[in-house]
Amino acid sequence: MENSYVARVIDLTDPATQRVQNMSIEEARARVASGPAEAVLTIDGSFALVARVGRRVRLARSLDRPMRYFLAKEAEGPALVVSDRIDAIRAFLETEGLAAQFHPSYTRMVPAHYVVDLELIGCPDPSPTYERYFTPSRPAFPADPDAIGAAYVGALADEIGRWLDGLPERAPIGVAFSGGIDSGAVFLVAYHLMRRRGLDLGRLKAFTLSAGDRESGPDLAQARDFLETLGLGLFLEPIEVSPEALDPFEAVRVVEDYKPLDVESATMVLALCRGIRERYPESRHLLDGDGGDENLKDYPIEENPELTIRSVVNNPMLYQEGWGVGRLKHSLTYSGGQSRSYCRTYAPLRHWGFDGFSPFTRPSVIELAEAIPFSAMAGGDSARLYAIKGDVVSRGVAAVTGLAMPVFPKRRFQHGAVGADAASRPSFPGEAAYRSHFLSLYV
Repeated sequence: MENSYVARVIDLTDPATQRVQNMSIEEARARVASGPAEAVLTIDGSFALVARVGRRVRLARSLDRPMRYFLAKEAEGPALVVSDRIDAIRAFLETEGLAAQFHPSYTRMVPAHYVVDLELIGCPDPSPTYERYFTPSRPAFPADPDAIGAAYVGALADEIGRWLDGLPERAPIGVAFSGGIDSGAVFLVAYHLMRRRGLDLGRLKAFTLSAGDRESGPDLAQARDFLETLGLGLFLEPIEVSPEALDPFEAVRVVEDYKPLDVESATMVLALCRGIRERYPESRHLLDGDGGDENLKDYPIEENPELTIRSVVNNPMLYQEGWGVGRLKHSLTYSGGQSRSYCRTYAPLRHWGFDGFSPFTRPSVIELAEAIPFSAMAGGDSARLYAIKGDVVSRGVAAVTGLAMPVFPKRRFQHGAVGADAASRPSFPGEAAYRSHFLSLYV
């Protein structure tokens, strides 16, 4: 007689956080459950969905939120636990008497842009399979910055417009704003769309973090110059915090990761969100520009010994997905690229009760970015590659909004929010300390 057992699926994701704009959650889940993986691409919005059909479980997520799972063993059969957080998975296992099976490295991340298919058939369960649901296929643009910019920022405006249309009528709207290219484009497009729709511009604020002595961070001066140049200085709202508020070990706990650049960025996001929350207890909706660097390949190649300009321009979605599923350096625990690192934004915002949105993570925007002929435009020169973003985005903002967007040199959040004096700079001890602290949370 064939052995019988019961497979449990425990979905700890919060249904209230799903942001599907063009269909019900039930219909979206049905598209994940059956049919071709490409059907998931028709789900418009931010989501992390679990769908079960018998012993098969299918999981899919958008780029802008994490989705993790853990497979435990019970006498009756396997138990699959799904959540956006590692600590939530552990807490559930503790309540079920299954904590002895847990280790954070045994959790798995659903990679963005894939449907993960698992069969819960007993012991041992087979490895999951991965089927891509998003593969940019638009023909390449000609090397024309005006045409590229108009299309790229036009797609950005479409996404922000749909997001605005879905908000409550009087809801405050914040933008995490440094005056850089990405946050600058997001703010100006949001401002333009709100004006065109006749919305109350008093709802809109540009929040800029300044840590240390008053006005010590260069981002604040840059943000002020950006807005005042356009006569929009009244929208600027500095969030000033003390250096003691910058705690990278808190960021490790919240983000559940130990990669230094992501931990340092998350440290600043946590401080910014804490400051906004203390000032505006009811505020919820926060725009940001995370993903703009990934889309337009604006990271210093020289800082990563694994990369060359050729590998950057010739590997599709390298910065969004890392080296890719099934590759030697792809982490099953953490995924890769922005698919992994978006926790630096998502987790701090969720921690402080914000519903965040970055239009740069949407497939419609990424697809246009992937159609840019980076190789032809850069000509093998990294400086020319880095210049593409400012040139393209500023032209696009002008085409869409009529505003001449200032363009400043790139600066990371963790560098721009603090002053040059030693007293203002937080101590960032590095990956070994972060990894050790992360593991200590599960001892």
